[in-house]
Amino acid sequence: MPKSILIVVRLVPLLACLLQPTIAHAETVAVRYREGVSHGFLVLRTQDGKPIADGDSTQVAQGDRVTSRMRFRFKDGSIYEQTTVFSQHGTFRLLSDHVVQKGPTFKRPMETVIDVTNGQVTVRYTEDGRDKVLTERLELPPDVANGILFTLLKNVQRDVPKATVSYVAATPKPRIVHLEVTPQGQEPFSIGSYSHKAIHYVVKVKIGGVAGVVAHLVGKQPPDIQAWVLGDEAPAFVRSDGPLYGDGPIWRMELAVPAVWPNSTTAAPSQK
Repeated sequence: MPKSILIVVRLVPLLACLLQPTIAHAETVAVRYREGVSHGFLVLRTQDGKPIADGDSTQVAQGDRVTSRMRFRFKDGSIYEQTTVFSQHGTFRLLSDHVVQKGPTFKRPMETVIDVTNGQVTVRYTEDGRDKVLTERLELPPDVANGILFTLLKNVQRDVPKATVSYVAATPKPRIVHLEVTPQGQEPFSIGSYSHKAIHYVVKVKIGGVAGVVAHLVGKQPPDIQAWVLGDEAPAFVRSDGPLYGDGPIWRMELAVPAVWPNSTTAAPSQK
């Protein structure tokens, strides 16, 4: 039998199985630690530790409604900004998410807006030098995790072996995938003379169906996200290793400390 025919014959039963409906047991995450007002500083590094972007993260809570913003400015002038609004009444629920990525760092400049209220996802992107807009309505599940993944990791039950949430991926066509969160135990780290322990999570992207198997076959399966959350009575994000955007490289995101201060010993310039 010719090799090409043999491959097709072997794929037939596989595709038949993949075309069956798949069930993802996604779930909302209960609020164990309410979010409030915060402002932190971040840095993005390559896998070998080279800094490539400076950033910060702000958060303001008004009752059960929380608005968070994260932004990065790259050394080549590129910009990444994300504004997320979510509620924290009993469980965490995404309300809206707005991401802008532009500049030479990104293969495809893109702006994505998710409006959970009406289930509308709008993607503006540039392809072959032309601006395009793609708008779709999706049945967004209540556990959509765009922009709130690290918040959810601070609140997932630590004795649960695995948790699954939904995620809207734009490539640029939006589609719903699932994130499978698995704790890997605690790992020690230190800040100065203080020692701490962080819970290490692995987040796998589950595409599902025929598209998922094709992604594996052609090497397009997104890499896992590694995340570390301080595991004491006041959990906090510590570090993550993974892509910042859909088909991006693996970068390290971690906390940064402002290190540039005016020299107090230098006399102020005279006023003339």
